Amino acid sequence: MADNFRVIFVGLAEGMTNQAVTTALTEKLKTSPEKVAAFFNGKPLFAPCPKEKALKQAKLLSTLGVKSKLQQATTVQATSQTTEESQRDQRLFDALDYMTSSLIRLEEKLEDLEQRLPEVELSLPDENDEPWQDDDLMLDEPIITTPKKHSNAILYSLIATVVILLIVLAVYLLFPNLFSF
Repeated sequence: MADNFRVIFVGLAEGMTNQAVTTALTEKLKTSPEKVAAFFNGKPLFAPCPKEKALKQAKLLSTLGVKSKLQQATTVQATSQTTEESQRDQRLFDALDYMTSSLIRLEEKLEDLEQRLPEVELSLPDENDEPWQDDDLMLDEPIITTPKKHSNAILYSLIATVVILLIVLAVYLLFPNLFSF
């Protein structure tokens, strides 16, 4: 990756006035006088470019009566990146501070509500109370109860019916000629 350079203003050539150089630069580069004045105050006039092009720009400026030097653009970018990072970090810290203070306010409101809640609970009748909840369990009593005796007549009749049907099925399969349906 090729390094990029900027042309930086150093001073005016001997015998040149600020007004004459400003006029010459605005006519030659077709730019505004404000931009040229900013160049005299240390702002870049040209975008960062490869060294050969930056040398041509410096040569053009020297023909118009401006002393200049080349500066690597990476140092300028690094300082701008660090300022951008510090601004971003400051915004992050401000946002975290805002969230923290909001959480503290919410916690205070929750504590206030918790303090008022017992008063409200005592004044309201409790609709969730059911009578079975008041019964105490007697753990001394035996929990196992004996089941009631049921008659087994229905069970025996079902078993007998199934056995009879199985016998009829077996006879039908063994002697198919007996049954002529």
